[in-house]
Amino acid sequence: MSKNSHLSIFLKGILLENPVFVLILGTCPTLATTTTVIGALGMGLAAAAVLVCSNMAISLLRKVIPDTVRIPCYIVIIAGFVTLVQMFVHAYLPALYDMLGVYLALITVNCIILGRAEMFAGKNTVGKAALDGLGMGIGFTLALLSMATIREILGAGSFAGIAIPFLSDHKIEIFTKAPGGFLVYGIMIAVVYKLTHGKAPRKREFGCEGCPSAGMCHAGTCAKEDA
Repeated sequence: MSKNSHLSIFLKGILLENPVFVLILGTCPTLATTTTVIGALGMGLAAAAVLVCSNMAISLLRKVIPDTVRIPCYIVIIAGFVTLVQMFVHAYLPALYDMLGVYLALITVNCIILGRAEMFAGKNTVGKAALDGLGMGIGFTLALLSMATIREILGAGSFAGIAIPFLSDHKIEIFTKAPGGFLVYGIMIAVVYKLTHGKAPRKREFGCEGCPSAGMCHAGTCAKEDA
């Protein structure tokens, strides 16, 4: 496999197939954890770590796991890595653990991770699966950070908990609530779509070459012109 192919696997998750803004996956944690930049970063990195590790493990075991029970097996593998991440965060980052709450455990059923396991890791080599997981994880993290930056600055007048002069006295609190989350989410989806599909598709030019009725069509045209 060429270096360009490896690079394309890695890069597609960042923009062209961004799991949040293009594939529209992981909507629940996206809306719930993007009220603060720190919470969004923590969720993104935790999910990325689980995604890379579970992709590699599933790729290694893809020829061993029976096809009939592959989904339950994937969930067990993902849950194992989520448990390890939970224990690490609880031990070393207790404030982040309390901030993320139940959403940290819910990474187990995050459709981004399960979807990549089913669609990619279970069908490709370990190297490709790791690159796919890393690209999708970075794309997920960047998506959360971009939304959290907008929502925290406008809704709380701060960035990563640091108050911003003037904005801290003129908060638009709806951005920290569900309606504001949906509004920012919709705008970001539209922006990413514009970036990836900005150019209007070219009109396809049709010709008569290869058409079985081309002779009859031309004959009819000539007859009308003669008349």
